[in-house]
Amino acid sequence: MKVLVSDNISPKGVELLEKAGLKVDVKTGLSPDELKAIIGQYHGLVIRSATKVTADIIEAAEKLKVIGRAGSGLDNVDRAAATKKGIVVMNTPGGNTITTAEHAIAMMFALARNIPQATVSMKEGKWEKKKFMGIELYNKTLGVLGLGNIGSQVARRAQGLQMNVICYDPFLSDDRAAELGVEKVTLDELFSRSDFITIHTPLTPETKGLINAKTIEKMKDGVRIINCARGGIVNEKDLHDAIVSGKVGGAALDVYEKEPPEDLSLIKLDKVICTPHLGASTAEAQENVAVAVAEQIIDYLLSGVIRNAVNFPSIPSDQLPFLLPYIKLAEILGSFGAQIYEGGVSEVTLEFRGRAREIDTKPVTIAALKGLLSPILLETVNFVNAPIIAKERGIEVKETTSEDALDFHNMLVLRVRANGRETTICGTLYGKTEPRIVRVDNFPVEIVPEGTMLFIYNNDRPGVIGNIGSLLGKNNINIARMHFGRESAGGMAISVVNVDSDVSDELVNELAGLPNIISVKVIKL
Repeated sequence: MKVLVSDNISPKGVELLEKAGLKVDVKTGLSPDELKAIIGQYHGLVIRSATKVTADIIEAAEKLKVIGRAGSGLDNVDRAAATKKGIVVMNTPGGNTITTAEHAIAMMFALARNIPQATVSMKEGKWEKKKFMGIELYNKTLGVLGLGNIGSQVARRAQGLQMNVICYDPFLSDDRAAELGVEKVTLDELFSRSDFITIHTPLTPETKGLINAKTIEKMKDGVRIINCARGGIVNEKDLHDAIVSGKVGGAALDVYEKEPPEDLSLIKLDKVICTPHLGASTAEAQENVAVAVAEQIIDYLLSGVIRNAVNFPSIPSDQLPFLLPYIKLAEILGSFGAQIYEGGVSEVTLEFRGRAREIDTKPVTIAALKGLLSPILLETVNFVNAPIIAKERGIEVKETTSEDALDFHNMLVLRVRANGRETTICGTLYGKTEPRIVRVDNFPVEIVPEGTMLFIYNNDRPGVIGNIGSLLGKNNINIARMHFGRESAGGMAISVVNVDSDVSDELVNELAGLPNIISVKVIKL
């Protein structure tokens, strides 16, 4: 079998692949057309962040069985196209945790003490001692946005510096926060109380532009912002303006909206220190992820064992065709639930009803957990580590079975308890393969769960549906489907609208302001 390594990785990874008997070609710097022209001859592809594995490249990959990312980020891989073609997509989420956490701490020190600026000044022969007056980290409040693998390591190191650590993470339970010794706060509290803010969330529709003019306005005067996570979480123009105005005391950036940056106006500011995406760039981390991805690809190509896959569970290949529809349904229920509830999850229960109680429940439950955790953690969650992450976050996971599937042959029921409130979502398979959501809490519905959807709580009154349709039409948003459910005539109701394009925050606010609309959320599946 042949493996193509299209990005630079540690030679130890290449050596492992060759020792296993695989034929390895290392061809870095390929253009999309060059990659497309040769990908058809390979069974495995090893990448980092430079190679873009788009749908057309996957279409040309006639023999490809596995894509392995030496690192965690997978925004350069079309996972939907790979899954459709049966290509396993793997990453190595833990290989650069310590390295990235250390880089964030180093950036915080440099930001507090103006180390890069002072270094440049001295190299120019100057002695500007007063100009580079800094501040101590001791007893300052550090706000950690996202307390996953990297964020929790940053928090531990900050505690060693005797900083006051607060965090915002919608998936973090109170018990887990107490165990880590951090104070769990709301997003607005974190903004208003932090002297330093460090970002450790993936780039998702919810986190894109999270740091912007409006959120910066909520922050302390002189706050310092560190981003070693993903470009795009910080609105660079708004950050530039806030630093120029003096609202923000400085920023330390390792990631950017475009890499390399084209607009240098932000990074040229004196109060900005910057590095060229070095968070995972240590010899140790690069060797770790190269060895890990090589071992995973060897296991899969030679033994059929799947590890750290983001799109397939680790189950025997002969069981996959039968279980895959249930796995897909469970992941959808989890993702749907994660996007409609609020607060830290404390308990998840998956009920297997009717014929569903006869299947192997473990991989299906894992799929539900992956779906539940992915909307906020995205790149770091896969079918292997989802149960571990749930346990680390203090989430109790339960399974139950029942013969009662209501009017259906099979049913999965997901119950999510968060902040003392339970959300229930029921799903079934039509024709043995097509997922449907058939109940949300007390509302019977028939939802085709795909693409972008508007999830609306409303009063059951005349004109609601017409107003929603009119406003979407006015904004050139095409409706693919509409689904409705109500508890009783004239009472509470839900409306779920599948649309063909993204819905802006401004339009969501307009919809929420319509008569008899209680709340509006955008769900993406």
